[in-house]
Amino acid sequence: MDRRDILRRSAAAGLLATPAAGLLAGCATSGGDDSADAKVYKGTKSAQNPLGVAEDAPLEVVIFNGGFGEDYAKAHEAMYTAKYPKAKIKHSATAEISKTLQPRFVDGTPPDVVNNSGAGQIDFNGLVSQNALADLGELLAAPSLDIPGKTVKDTLLPGAVEVGSYDGKFLVMNYTYTVYGIWHSTKLFADRGWEYAKTWDEHIALCKKIKAAGIAPWTYAGKHPRYMSWPVISTAIKFGGPSVATAIDNLEPNAWKSDAMKAAADAWHQIVKDKFILDGTPGLDHVQSQTAWCQGKAAFISCGSWLESEQKAVTPAGFNMTVAPTPSLGAGDKLPFEAVRGTAGEPFMVPAKAKNVAGGLEYFRTMLSKQGAQDFTKKVASLSVVAGATDGVELPYGLTTVVKALEASGGNGFNWVYNNYYRKLERNLVDAACGEFFSGRISPAEFLDQCQKGADSIAADTSIKKYKRSA
Repeated sequence: MDRRDILRRSAAAGLLATPAAGLLAGCATSGGDDSADAKVYKGTKSAQNPLGVAEDAPLEVVIFNGGFGEDYAKAHEAMYTAKYPKAKIKHSATAEISKTLQPRFVDGTPPDVVNNSGAGQIDFNGLVSQNALADLGELLAAPSLDIPGKTVKDTLLPGAVEVGSYDGKFLVMNYTYTVYGIWHSTKLFADRGWEYAKTWDEHIALCKKIKAAGIAPWTYAGKHPRYMSWPVISTAIKFGGPSVATAIDNLEPNAWKSDAMKAAADAWHQIVKDKFILDGTPGLDHVQSQTAWCQGKAAFISCGSWLESEQKAVTPAGFNMTVAPTPSLGAGDKLPFEAVRGTAGEPFMVPAKAKNVAGGLEYFRTMLSKQGAQDFTKKVASLSVVAGATDGVELPYGLTTVVKALEASGGNGFNWVYNNYYRKLERNLVDAACGEFFSGRISPAEFLDQCQKGADSIAADTSIKKYKRSA
């Protein structure tokens, strides 16, 4: 497992897709007992203990064993122990969250903290519909652990709460903050005298120069082609405004066939028609495509801000990878060129049937402290959702460009959440459509039609709980 697996969460056998899948079928009805193992720990709330943690209550933490590793979690656990020295922490890490924890959710004995990530992630739609997650609203209202005068909510970056909320309840604490965009090497561009293009016409003209120089303009994770849906949707949102994303999130009829999506799909089809994509890309996985990009075989790649950390072992010295916004379609765009997609990711949850719910919330408060967030960034070279946590921290080149991109985007940042609401839609249906589209086997209209049919199938499936995102 590597860093990309953290966000992949592709469908896998045995995962919970809906309540009907059976993973939590017994959870809602499983009863506890009066044994010591069934004990629920609660302490007394006070100014020093706002969440009511029982100071001697054990805490069990299960971490996804992916590209971030587990050292950052052990550091957070050490902070927790320093405050509650009588509390024993049981730590474990696994690459298969669903397979490892499925039996425990069913019999009502889940851990207190779960980093629900990776390809073996448990689908949140099913967890939420089964009421299997503790409400984290109390955490948001609690005072920050080390930022005076602010609540935990006050310290979070925009969108951090929204992406983890379902029907108005904050149920999932996404810890990392990811910026998505188009990546290039400033060294390559400086050596060749190229300048990143801000408009689509300029981008196509630049691609022609790059191709003429014997370098493929583009590559992507061919085995996970949904990564190319990100720049397509971003282009559409910048052209048509944030309502484009809201319509898609809410499974509105023909949301994928809006004028903005049509304009974006038509534009991106140009890189397919003009053969601007590295030969063999559809057969590459994310590591292979990113490595080819690091080797200078392609100039651009679509990715999130975990890219630098994931590629550090093979990135040449001085490569200077840089994230940039998607080019504007034209002067009529409703959002400026600088607007980027930023969102919280890497989900953590406290199961509703955990023995130490208060301890789980306090553990999250520890993670969301400035000390906890800075330590995370130092260890894994990734941003957390805590605003200002990078102050005074020396960042690698790529992450510095991420921070600059966020600052330039300002209040124009955007995001979508349909992939959180309905994992199958992005991981299976849109993924398949992108594979056909960027391989040149279907037209832009057919691509959007496939995406819309996928959304319509989710909308018509009564076994899948639906969520409404406000504009």
